[in-house]
Amino acid sequence: MTEAPEQDGIPKWHGFMTPILRVLSDGQARTRTELTKQAMDAARLPEELRAVRLGSGGLKAKGRVGWAISHLIAATALARPDNALYVITDVGHQLLTRYPDGLAQAQLREVEAYRRHQAEVRAARRETSPSPEIEILDEDADPTDVIEAAIDRIHAETGSSLLSRILASSPEFFEHAVVDLLLKMGYGGAEQRGRRIGGSGDGGVDGVVDQDALGLDRVYIQAKRYSADNTVGREAIQAFVGALHGVSASKGVFITTSRFSQGAKDYAANIPTRTILIDGTRLVNLMIKYRVGVQVKQSYDVVELDEDFFE
Repeated sequence: MTEAPEQDGIPKWHGFMTPILRVLSDGQARTRTELTKQAMDAARLPEELRAVRLGSGGLKAKGRVGWAISHLIAATALARPDNALYVITDVGHQLLTRYPDGLAQAQLREVEAYRRHQAEVRAARRETSPSPEIEILDEDADPTDVIEAAIDRIHAETGSSLLSRILASSPEFFEHAVVDLLLKMGYGGAEQRGRRIGGSGDGGVDGVVDQDALGLDRVYIQAKRYSADNTVGREAIQAFVGALHGVSASKGVFITTSRFSQGAKDYAANIPTRTILIDGTRLVNLMIKYRVGVQVKQSYDVVELDEDFFE
């Protein structure tokens, strides 16, 4: 069997097992760093996919190779003659010979040591899970990916609720909120120099953030609340750029709860005045990331072995 890559182009963790065994099949011991790189080389993983990061900051492909190594060790297909080195075993050679085109978790279960390991893991889950009756997620999935997917789902639901609350609030509230967001993102410096200036006679600008103590460098803001099915067109961006020229500004941020037309995006990307467009999706993602309008409900620590401890 040939392991198909996931939608992100990176094989699942078990897709790296055969490349790992192939790398070690020459009988040479390798460090974890060497093995990880060479396994990715054997899997012909492009550099751009090796650089893909999880929301938590870790490298996705590196994490999947790590899970593959852990499962191969549990199956006694790999051994560690030294704390810092990995080698292939007779079991590993047998698995590679038997399944040269791809190795999945089902094949690992043919190994008695791996079946015992899995039984121990399931027993530990039953003892520690607050809800033992709930089925554990697909064992073929990388647990880190499962966590990331669950967090993404929570964020998507929270983002939808954020947009609903923003649309139900006043325009003034929204203008204050986007200023708060830019300040949380680091604009305005340590003194948090930013304010709403919307209202009648605002000249088409709803807020401003000073980049320096004297206000010599400023970012101007336009904030527009529209329903999700609305599209902000080129004309609105042209009007905002005109307002920026009116205050001798060289950069601005146009934020909306809806979306921008392609014409608006193309216009903003090709004018001298630096104009950043933030649509509803990006807005709520930024609000969640910088904790504006949301709060942390619960935190979890993900642990792994400290290899340095055992060296």
